[in-house]
Amino acid sequence: MFCNQCEQTAGNTGCTKIGVCGKSPDIQSLQDVLLYGLKGVAAYGYHARDLGGVDKDVDAFMHEALFKTVTNVSFDLQDHVGMALKCGEMNLKAMELLNKKHTERFGNPVPTEVAIGTKKGPGILVTGHDLLVLHELLKQTEGTGVNVYTHSEMLPAHGYPELKKYKHLVGNYGGGWQEQKKEFNEFPGAVLATTNCVLIPPKNSYLDRLFTIGITRIEGATHIEGHDFSAMIEKAKSLPPLEDKPDKNIMTGFHHTAILGMADKIVGLVKSGKIKHFFLIGGCDGAKPGRNYYTEFAQKVPKDCVILTLGCGKYRFNKLDFGDIEGVPRLIDIGQCNDAYSAIQVAVALAKAFDCGVNELPLSFVLSWFEQKAISILLTLFHLGIKGIRIGPSLPAFITPNVLSVLQKNFDIRPISTPDEDLKDLLNPEPVVSSA
Repeated sequence: MFCNQCEQTAGNTGCTKIGVCGKSPDIQSLQDVLLYGLKGVAAYGYHARDLGGVDKDVDAFMHEALFKTVTNVSFDLQDHVGMALKCGEMNLKAMELLNKKHTERFGNPVPTEVAIGTKKGPGILVTGHDLLVLHELLKQTEGTGVNVYTHSEMLPAHGYPELKKYKHLVGNYGGGWQEQKKEFNEFPGAVLATTNCVLIPPKNSYLDRLFTIGITRIEGATHIEGHDFSAMIEKAKSLPPLEDKPDKNIMTGFHHTAILGMADKIVGLVKSGKIKHFFLIGGCDGAKPGRNYYTEFAQKVPKDCVILTLGCGKYRFNKLDFGDIEGVPRLIDIGQCNDAYSAIQVAVALAKAFDCGVNELPLSFVLSWFEQKAISILLTLFHLGIKGIRIGPSLPAFITPNVLSVLQKNFDIRPISTPDEDLKDLLNPEPVVSSA
């Protein structure tokens, strides 16, 4: 970034100012937080708009917040903290709107078993987040003999009634987005990238059968305009078919309406001591070393506890068998990252049932972060006053020590340590001593 005060590039040794354009590093840090958060809000707003959903408050905030990041607008640290929290508030509205549009168009998700094996015949693999694109593809592939598979964050699509009714939506293939170069190379059919988290293919691999749509573009891949999938369908038919390789099933589709349908049973199990604690373990996955923490943490969660999960972080453990507690699954997949809205509704409903605040529930948040939507969701949790969140595998590099201190003081945010240490701390918290 160019500094218009000393006419140097920020970070250049000739720059005479603190931070960028005279801003303190802490204000610059909070502006970075805001910019990353805005990218997340924009993603949810984009999908909602495609489905006919618009929120004037969210749109107005986008203008205000982006204006707030230009040169020499505000040097008030608390003002920037307030903007970050407002970003969390607007992200909640964007997720709520997207949930409304998804359920209006595709119905309320229901718990659904999803095959992770493959079926004989031509196939198309769909990655990303866009349910509308998947729906249009399913309509056009019906009766063609081409099977459709979901990848990564598209897994929750199997729970929506208007999507699962298509019998050629046959299963889920692969895992987290960061494995796609290997997985797409091994998948013999056509591949469709619908949103972010798409990687540039290695040379001489699957570029000739990779298709993009909407916001996504990769040089050399075929970009689909509108929703005309005829070229991709023909490509899939011309490629080697998949083989019949049955495997285990996994569960998805635990929308908040489905979970709240079990609310009386869940509350009863908690009151009887059969469910001791809930852990929300989710977020973005990535390739950085240390993310095996989430697999180990989930495996070490005691058998009288329930794991809620969402986002692609669940691929660290969602193919493991956690069993159930008197019919309540110990692993509950709420959905995509934007389905954090559903997780919030579940937490609010439980707090109401137990006549307490969300922070007083036997509920802990253990989150993995990587990209912008994870940051916008974290800001939403801060906006809601959620405290004691564990985050990893490391804290964002753009968070300065002073900004981290503010977050720790106000929200008790903590970096992850080891699964054993964190579980011990979360299951046996120190009593809160009143200052009164």
